[in-house]
Amino acid sequence: MQEKDNYYVVKQKALPEVLLKVVEAKRLLESQRAMTVQEATDKVELSRSSFYKYKDDIFPFRDNTRGKTITFVIQIDDEPGLLSQVLGKIAEYKANILTIHQTIPINGIASLTLSVDILSETGDSSRMIGEIEHLNGVHYLKILSRE
Repeated sequence: MQEKDNYYVVKQKALPEVLLKVVEAKRLLESQRAMTVQEATDKVELSRSSFYKYKDDIFPFRDNTRGKTITFVIQIDDEPGLLSQVLGKIAEYKANILTIHQTIPINGIASLTLSVDILSETGDSSRMIGEIEHLNGVHYLKILSRE
């Protein structure tokens, strides 16, 4: 049976500590060129074997998103200007909106589905999504796909 790569987008709080330590060790190695793998793993209190086991399987979301399309759904309050704030955040990060669909609000809440093209000049897409998620009036944000 052929092994197939499946990819998941998982929030940081759901990851086991070992994977977070691998990401931190990789960040240390990238930022401090003279550091060895042993020094980086010692600094984050991770075994070298765990580092090598997972190093090719985890990376920050922003590292591999340029040139990609991210589709996400947001539940927002039906308030004047809130959609404009969401779109403003996307514009602030220099991403390109490909599609946008908003449902008719029910009980004062609307669902918004956006497909966003992450360009080479786009800032940190993970931060952009986090800022949208924390806008007043945004109840829920879920990434549906990344292509």
